[in-house]
Amino acid sequence: MSKSMMKLATAQTTQLAQRGFLLTRQVEDSQSGLQITLWLKTLSGSVKLIITDEQAVFFIEDSQVMKAKSLLTTHNIPVVKFQSLAMKTFNGNSVSGIYFTHLRHFYRARELLTNAQVKCYEDDIRPDDRFLMERFITADLDFIGNPVDTDITESSSKGSIENYQLYRQAKCKASTSKSTLTLKMLSLDLECSMQGELFSIGLYSERSSTQSSKSISKSISKEDTYKRVLMIGEPEETSNDYIVWVQDEKALLVQLMREIVAFDPDVFIGWNVINFDFKLLQKRFDHYGLAFTLGRDNSIARWRNNRNSTEQYFIEIAGRLVLDGIDLLKTATYSFSSFSLDNVANELLGIGKKVVDVDNRIQEIVDNFNHNKPALAAYNLEDCRLVWLIFEKTALLAFAQLRAQLTGLAIDRIGGSVAAFTNLYLPKLHRSGYVAPNMGDGMSALVSPGGYVMESVPGLYSNVLVLDFKSLYPSIIRTFKIDPMGLIEGLVEQAQHQASQLDEGNTSAAVINAIKGFDGAYFSRTQHFLPDIIESLWLERDKAKQQKNAALSQAIKIIMNSFYGILGSTGCRFFDPRLAGSITKRSHEILKITSQWIEQAGYQVIYGDTDSIFVSIGEDKSLMQGKDLGYQLQTLINQNWQQALKEEYQLDCHLEIEFETLFTKFLMPTIRGKDIGTKKRYAGLVVNLKELTQAPTLMFKGLESVRTDWTALAKDFQKNLYLKVFTNQPIDDYINEIVAQVQRGDCDDRLIYRKRIRRALNDYIKNVPPHVKAARLADAHNEKMGKPLRYQQRGWIEYFITLNGPQVKEQLCSPLDYQFYIDRQIAAVADGILPFIGKSFDEITNKQLGLF
Repeated sequence: MSKSMMKLATAQTTQLAQRGFLLTRQVEDSQSGLQITLWLKTLSGSVKLIITDEQAVFFIEDSQVMKAKSLLTTHNIPVVKFQSLAMKTFNGNSVSGIYFTHLRHFYRARELLTNAQVKCYEDDIRPDDRFLMERFITADLDFIGNPVDTDITESSSKGSIENYQLYRQAKCKASTSKSTLTLKMLSLDLECSMQGELFSIGLYSERSSTQSSKSISKSISKEDTYKRVLMIGEPEETSNDYIVWVQDEKALLVQLMREIVAFDPDVFIGWNVINFDFKLLQKRFDHYGLAFTLGRDNSIARWRNNRNSTEQYFIEIAGRLVLDGIDLLKTATYSFSSFSLDNVANELLGIGKKVVDVDNRIQEIVDNFNHNKPALAAYNLEDCRLVWLIFEKTALLAFAQLRAQLTGLAIDRIGGSVAAFTNLYLPKLHRSGYVAPNMGDGMSALVSPGGYVMESVPGLYSNVLVLDFKSLYPSIIRTFKIDPMGLIEGLVEQAQHQASQLDEGNTSAAVINAIKGFDGAYFSRTQHFLPDIIESLWLERDKAKQQKNAALSQAIKIIMNSFYGILGSTGCRFFDPRLAGSITKRSHEILKITSQWIEQAGYQVIYGDTDSIFVSIGEDKSLMQGKDLGYQLQTLINQNWQQALKEEYQLDCHLEIEFETLFTKFLMPTIRGKDIGTKKRYAGLVVNLKELTQAPTLMFKGLESVRTDWTALAKDFQKNLYLKVFTNQPIDDYINEIVAQVQRGDCDDRLIYRKRIRRALNDYIKNVPPHVKAARLADAHNEKMGKPLRYQQRGWIEYFITLNGPQVKEQLCSPLDYQFYIDRQIAAVADGILPFIGKSFDEITNKQLGLF
């Protein structure tokens, strides 16, 4: 136990610990040394903890200590101590810790030693992150400290109110249970000119799911909703009461700070809210010489940018979080054809903005600001409301909180799979006497393959079962004890085991054999952490499913499934191709053996992909027979694996295959123009296993109807045509009618292509695709008309194919090339399925009789 932890345990006898949920963290140098600041949300309000007795540390091998001491002394870099530790590297070399009281000394020493070829371990771990992870603190913590009286003070010039409890010399430990505190969200959106001059600022919060603030209780509407639109202009009698009129832009900014202080949000939410709204606010505050004091302690917002992207910024606000809807949806694995607010609101909520075209929208905003400000206010407020509704519909804040509680990641952290793994794994590794390797230590010439994808058997089938291994990669890690430290220990154990076998006189049973992996890997049966971490997450997910907590279940699934990717990523300090290879190559083996068992049982395996196996059971089976057979195969395979692993490896089996899908009709198509079956592309009619009398539903995977780069007509045509084929309905008249409609121009509104421009337009040099040609033509026209260039730096574009080439829909001036659409969209879709019923598109649409 650390000294600080012992102090906390002792102090609890005289001082009652309080519980809080971690909002933000920060580390910086003070006059007295390193200072860590933690902001918490507690039942009694906001709390600021000041921690001053920590030190920054990294590790070096003992053989380098003398050299390091000499270098640091020569360059006058203060060091608290060199401490020899009962720890070692993965290479088995003993290490010492170098401790510093100031961050600046830590960074100078790191740079000096690295340049002098002294290898520093864990020198990229921030002291605030180390403070938390070494105490196994994720998001919930108990704390004690010396409370400081901070009277609520107000400054009218800055519009600031300090309303929090401050504790100095704080001590913390992990809480034993997850917090159920509700964080207070505030949705924010700006409206501005093309030049970035602000017109209005919208604020929105539904109080039914937040904690009310006494300071703004007067503004709560009957619907218990907080609405504000701060608008530049003279008051209008007919305007809504949620509009707050201000004289000019500077007054707008001052009023915004007053509203924020009064509402006192824990979380700001918005759409591209950091890189647009807050970035623009910072510019406008700077323009007027105003301090952007968003922090709960009246501190200014801090900015940093992504090391890998100069276009992506992050904002740090003391005691407050900023969550961007786009980033958080992607983190939660949501997928949309477009992440525009209008499209996501339409797909999730069935509502959206009335104006879609960007140019018209901007012009409408400008016109409304000049002539109809109440309309602009309504538009501004609706954007805020849509973001709020999306967050509520998808439980994004709950997802972010649960992810933080499970991993120790900051709530506003984008991605962070590697950091999450580090938070969970590193303190356990230290307690076993190891320091973590550095990035690059595990590099070798070995390459681990991806998931196993079987060659498919193309055809139109009746009765196809799909059997899926439940979380295959995590279950392989659990079963075969795959673990970074376990690999190191396993190699040692295997060497000892082999040595004992050579020594004929050694009959000790204490030397056990390790579990054989791939590429020369062996894993310890007892010395490991990752299998246990996954097991605990697995149990938590099972509880979440029982409680129907979708946000928690999804958060755990994402974390568990990320572990394989982490071990196979060169961006992770624990990367070793033997780890990733022992997962993926084992999965290949598992799918091949499972397929053999199924075929030995008399059924045909027609496809396999990563963790799924597709089985044709024959046309003569009823729905009930197909369902029963699926569960029989599930039981057979699970029993076989339990027995096989016990006999061959003496391991308990955590592999579990599930029967969840029955297709009454199933199409495995061929690659276009070839007789070879496709991969990751199929369609079929899926039965509801719980209610066999319900009509089957149509499902597509990887085909045109689920791709964003096919027209709406092609998608609808494919759905209708496949359904007719699957249900044995006539199709000739339907196909001919669709062709006729296209030729008559009845389907023009469904012939739009929508594609993403993934690079700057000037970067496309050879083989310029149609959507880029359309973009260049459109921006040439925009430049000629004095309009903004829309397509120069990536983004989405919608266009038609005309007789004069591709043209964006808003500048369409040529007739559509209907024959192109018939050949490339209708015929291409039809010929994906017609050959399996002995027909072809040309045969059906050719009105001339054949010669024979």
